[in-house]
Amino acid sequence: MKLGLLTAPFPDRDLLEVADWAVSVGFECLEIACWPSQGGEARRYAGTSHIDVANLSDIQAGEIMAALRERGLIVSGLGYYPNPLHADAVHRERVIGHLRHVIEAAARMQVLVVNTFVGGDQALSLEENWTRAEAIFPDIVGYARAHGVTLAFENCPMIFSHDEWPGGHNIAYSPKIWRRILEWEGVGMNYDPSHLVWQMIDQGRFIREFGSCMAHVHAKDLQIDRDGLYENGIMSLGMGWQVPRMPGLGEVDWPMTFRELTRAGYDGPVVIEHEDRRYEGTEENVQRGFLLARDVLRPYVK
Repeated sequence: MKLGLLTAPFPDRDLLEVADWAVSVGFECLEIACWPSQGGEARRYAGTSHIDVANLSDIQAGEIMAALRERGLIVSGLGYYPNPLHADAVHRERVIGHLRHVIEAAARMQVLVVNTFVGGDQALSLEENWTRAEAIFPDIVGYARAHGVTLAFENCPMIFSHDEWPGGHNIAYSPKIWRRILEWEGVGMNYDPSHLVWQMIDQGRFIREFGSCMAHVHAKDLQIDRDGLYENGIMSLGMGWQVPRMPGLGEVDWPMTFRELTRAGYDGPVVIEHEDRRYEGTEENVQRGFLLARDVLRPYVK
């Protein structure tokens, strides 16, 4: 395994500046955020563009990878997390077009994994969303496969407010749907254990069932705010009582997580995803959050 970070919380830094800091503090890999260079999402921790994939040449791809290799870093994957099942067909077409650019860039860089979302339309039922996914994704998955790239979908429900309850914006959150997704040839999972905590899905059982299909792992924790849960109840989804934390500050059982990942044969990247508001506000605070997570996870990532 190799320990790294997702570059999204450094939107104002050049990729190589992020790389220099990462390697200076002992990280070994980067997941590179690849939203569009213009017109990206306003959503928190989205919209960062550390590579202009729509205009990336073979020469530029080679130069980026050579510079990262010189620093002793590998690229765990390229990350772009839009909503390909959005209600608006024009929006769907736009984000799927950019996802194709990310796949092309990964192939030019000889990066094997592109991390993304399946997406979801909260106005549709689960089965209606699945029908749309079946109409959209075979072509995208096939495109990735033809480029030697694995699409790795994250298991995040994308529910961040009361307005997004109950459907959320990503249907790839439960074992029931994951069994269907993994029937698509050549796809994998970008596993984030924090999303199982508030859903009360058994983390160890989930890894035992799906560990062999994990192509990438995000390290993020989640705290259950018991006062917020008491006040609002479990039906009050959103960030009122599910609080993203840096690893070690929430309720993910990290020793068990790594024990089960190891038993499942996972030996890939473990990439810290920073969404902890306690460690925001300044770049120094963001870095402090990553360093805290590094120190918690390092004993397990060798």
